[in-house]
Amino acid sequence: MLILELDFLNGFAYAHEFEDDEVLKFLLPQIAQWFKNRYGSLTPPQKMAIPYIKSHYNVLISSPTGTGKTLAVFLPIIDELYRYALNNELRDQVYVIYISPLRALNNDMQKNLVQPLSDIGEHIRKELGVDIDIRIGVRTSDTLPHEKSKMVRMPPHILITTPESFALALNAPKFREKLATVKWVVVDEVHELASSKRGAHLSLSLERLVDLAGRDYQRIGLSATIAPLEDVARFLAGYDDNNSPRPIVIADARFSKPIDIRVAVPRFDLVYTPASTLNEAIYEELVKLILQHRTTLVFTNTRSATEKVVYKLKKSLSLNGVLNADEIEAHHSSLSRDLRLEVEDKLKKGLLRVAVSSTSLELGIDIGYIDLVVLLSSPKSVTRLLQRVGRAGHNAYAVSKGVMIVVDRDDLVECTVLAKLALQRKIDRIKIPKKPLDILAQHIVGMSLEKPRTFDEILRIIKRSYSYHEITEEELMSVVNYLSGRYPGLEDYNVYAKIRYDESSRIIGKKRGARMIYQLNVGAIPDEAKVVVVAMVNGKKQYIGDLEEGFAEILAPGEIFVLGGKSYRVLALHPTHVIVEPVEGEKPTVPSWFSEMLPLAYDSALEVGKFRRVVAELISYMPKEHVIAWLVKEYNIEKHAAEYIYDYIYQQMAFTNTKVPSDKFVLVEIWPDNEKGTTNVIFHSLFGRRVNDVLSRAYAYVFAKHLGESVKITVTDNGFMLTFSSPIKARDVKKLILEVSYMNVENIVRKAVRATELFKKRFRHCAERAFMLLRRYKGVDVSIARRQVNAEKVIQVLEKYDRFPIIEETYREILEDFMDLTHAKEVLRNMENGEIEIEVIESYFAPSPLAHNIIAYGYSDVVLMEDKRKLIAKLQDMVKKVLDEKRRIDEENTCCHEILLPSNAT
Repeated sequence: MLILELDFLNGFAYAHEFEDDEVLKFLLPQIAQWFKNRYGSLTPPQKMAIPYIKSHYNVLISSPTGTGKTLAVFLPIIDELYRYALNNELRDQVYVIYISPLRALNNDMQKNLVQPLSDIGEHIRKELGVDIDIRIGVRTSDTLPHEKSKMVRMPPHILITTPESFALALNAPKFREKLATVKWVVVDEVHELASSKRGAHLSLSLERLVDLAGRDYQRIGLSATIAPLEDVARFLAGYDDNNSPRPIVIADARFSKPIDIRVAVPRFDLVYTPASTLNEAIYEELVKLILQHRTTLVFTNTRSATEKVVYKLKKSLSLNGVLNADEIEAHHSSLSRDLRLEVEDKLKKGLLRVAVSSTSLELGIDIGYIDLVVLLSSPKSVTRLLQRVGRAGHNAYAVSKGVMIVVDRDDLVECTVLAKLALQRKIDRIKIPKKPLDILAQHIVGMSLEKPRTFDEILRIIKRSYSYHEITEEELMSVVNYLSGRYPGLEDYNVYAKIRYDESSRIIGKKRGARMIYQLNVGAIPDEAKVVVVAMVNGKKQYIGDLEEGFAEILAPGEIFVLGGKSYRVLALHPTHVIVEPVEGEKPTVPSWFSEMLPLAYDSALEVGKFRRVVAELISYMPKEHVIAWLVKEYNIEKHAAEYIYDYIYQQMAFTNTKVPSDKFVLVEIWPDNEKGTTNVIFHSLFGRRVNDVLSRAYAYVFAKHLGESVKITVTDNGFMLTFSSPIKARDVKKLILEVSYMNVENIVRKAVRATELFKKRFRHCAERAFMLLRRYKGVDVSIARRQVNAEKVIQVLEKYDRFPIIEETYREILEDFMDLTHAKEVLRNMENGEIEIEVIESYFAPSPLAHNIIAYGYSDVVLMEDKRKLIAKLQDMVKKVLDEKRRIDEENTCCHEILLPSNAT
């Protein structure tokens, strides 16, 4: 057999793309012939990956959907299994573990593997007269007990599972030993896992498998288009016991599939056109695209928007007899699993003309032929844009076509930039969580159940994981101390030791009852609660309905929301319920979709800021028609779209004397709203919502201390707004801004979030993962309401302990995973060293044009789209009035004063 020799630099080597005949030489002649008969030619990821997998290297394959990644992995593995069989060496043991984040992907994989195995088996039977049976088994939470028992007696050669079921299998007394024979572990959708705590969970399971097998095995990862590939590869491969990165080959076929992305803009004024007219224009464009294509996949950014779009399309297309209502379906995570599977099956069979989804169809579930993807509004990252558009195109060489339909001026700028970046293949960087201590607690319990181990042995296993490579002895010891019951007071709340720890020998062993706790509570996905809503009617509580936990955690007393078509004001928030009062006819202050909003990725936000800066520079020295021609050519947008962008940036320049917020400039604008009697301090910080979440809370904290009153925060991707009743001068704002620095921002934000509902809910999630609060005990589910009450009691006990590990993990999860402290610090450091300029201005008569969307998000009486558009139109009128006055003054003083408008002012 051919073996490739490689030189690795820092543990990495990049795959070469071989010719078809070179690759097929690595396979049995019968399998190579079957492949040529069935598929004709190899795809780029197959030509890159197969030789290196056959040469026993760890391999990460990154390529778009529909490029043959699955076969690139399994063809060489199947080839090896058939070689074992032909040499009478195929045993009744597990050779391959395939792990994917979704059970639906597991079902897909079984189907996608069964057919090739059957076809190859038939081909070999004809060629060689040999009958070979390669068994495939699925082990997930859906697998019945008798099927699991059967696997113990007759293990599958290829085991398909999820990260959670894999962790359970590692501690299954009878099945555990069956995993020790593994030769290949395949991790699908590795980009999806790596970016969450599920990935950290899996990385420790993979290292425990090394310990169980007593040797390394071959690791293969499948990823959609992602960056940086080196980080994802290191996450997959991990480190060896000598602290050296395990070698891994990266098969970079991310850009092997041609793409075509364009931005569609309604031909209406994006400011003054009524919401109803604009919506009709958007649906007309959508219907036109649907009728021009065989199967269209439409992505929205929220589940509620998905339902609205499906309702509207069914109404307009089926009532007019254009399409059958059954040809239009929704697919999102709130639908039952059976309904989702039904929609996926109809897509595969070509029975749908339109499927509308929020995020649930981004992952690589096989959904058959899609020839167009439409995105309603910005997908908020280049990576997500490429993943969504990559669902179109039915084979590796078909063009993936995508259209983004924009809804306002900021959306237009954002989509224009993202489309260009996608075509340039500039991808957002993935963020991999580091050292989540709640997940670590689970695995320490799991390892203690296997056999007694020393502290140093557990530290050695953990440090092989990329996610925990930088963990310190002190951090590990803090978790061991918690798990072994070293913190007095927790027993009063039924938090007992889960392990035994002997300080003299430093040996960690199992504790009675821990196995059941592990089996019933393992996993990284938190249970999302339904929060009960009760109204006070005639002094009595009346049940109204339920809210999702993610929505409830953003509410505050006084907020108004809609439930069941009626408005309610929040009176009080409790761990288990929200008390409200009916407020008939009042408008909501929090939109129902707010908690689902996708944040703009930091890298993409910087590029949007750079775009603003470049366009402003061009406007300052080029005629209008030249700038518009440049936009049309460079960004492949229609002329009217380019004109909208020009006018938007130009108005900002004219209004603020050329001050355009960008990647290098933060504008802070003080605007007193005399109608409402409030002061608004608007930070034009174009760094994405997760960074702005950190900055806004830090500044709000110091402003509140200075003013002696509460400060309302509004956060968007393009900036944030602090609102309060007291007036404030620019000089005071400048002083307060200096109180937040790169060095102290973390400490300030920790104080700011401590008393929030967000902290209480996130602590409960972390405590559940760390087995502090049990989701299930002795086979009985513990209600989420009871867990939340217990969580708040436990927090009070833990506050007397310095840096308790699960409290620290709660802060880490909020600041690093939910928000983006790392890049917030980077922004502050750049502001301090002058790389990012910051300027404070006072806008007494009107806020600048780029502030309008931020204000609209923050004003509690403009939740409905039509109200938002009316407010923006009103603010635009105020801007025009100020600009008209500026022009009049300029014209009067042309002889003796410098003109304030740019040189090409009309």
